[in-house]
Amino acid sequence: MGTTAPAVSSEQDLSTEEKPLYGTVASHRSYIFLHSPIPPTKFSSRMTTPLQRALQLRASKWGGIVNFSWFEGGDRNADVSQEATAFSALGGRLELENLVLEDVDSVDAVLREHAAGLHPSRPHENTEIHLYVCTHGERDCRCGDMGGKVVSALKKEVKERGDSADRVRIGEVGHVGGHQYAANVLVFPQGEWLGRVTPETVPDLLTAVLASPRRPFTPSEPPLLRDHWRGRTGLGEEEQVAFFESSR
Repeated sequence: MGTTAPAVSSEQDLSTEEKPLYGTVASHRSYIFLHSPIPPTKFSSRMTTPLQRALQLRASKWGGIVNFSWFEGGDRNADVSQEATAFSALGGRLELENLVLEDVDSVDAVLREHAAGLHPSRPHENTEIHLYVCTHGERDCRCGDMGGKVVSALKKEVKERGDSADRVRIGEVGHVGGHQYAANVLVFPQGEWLGRVTPETVPDLLTAVLASPRRPFTPSEPPLLRDHWRGRTGLGEEEQVAFFESSR
């Protein structure tokens, strides 16, 4: 169905490495993960469904991004009913079940209110930390290659740390934008976006994540893993740049 993107030249790689990471996340107030029964490694180049398109059309008006996620051994009902997990800067985490196209307007209303902080999650609901790694190889081979290596490294590191990391869940996500920054890792509920993550980065990444508050970061909190920071949910692109440069 989809085709793998051609490999970039070494000249292109060099120019990308010279560009700063910060300020490269599209402005958004909420990120919505539709649970997928298959991993992103098996997605076509342009993964979409009627529900995803309808929801994205509506969410784009108020700052929502709709994507697909997958957890190994996770949602066993994903192939028979559509569920979703949403994170927002003001509302934290929200779980939605039994989503159908016919109810897309009501679903959109709930998500919009959640993004506005009208129905914030309770503190105990944010005890889990979700790390979403882009492994959408059919969209770009770099994500499939480096993303897959980072997923494996994260799972190994979480296992080795035992109880101290028992609330960390490692998931995979479809195309998030910025495949030239692979591997891309999204950290929620904190809302941090990280790029150029490698297996060697994983121990420091996990240490930083475990030491951080298990809630959405405020606009004034320092970047998580500064050298890999792309941006934050709730901040516009110009705000990300200004924030990062002022936090030096």
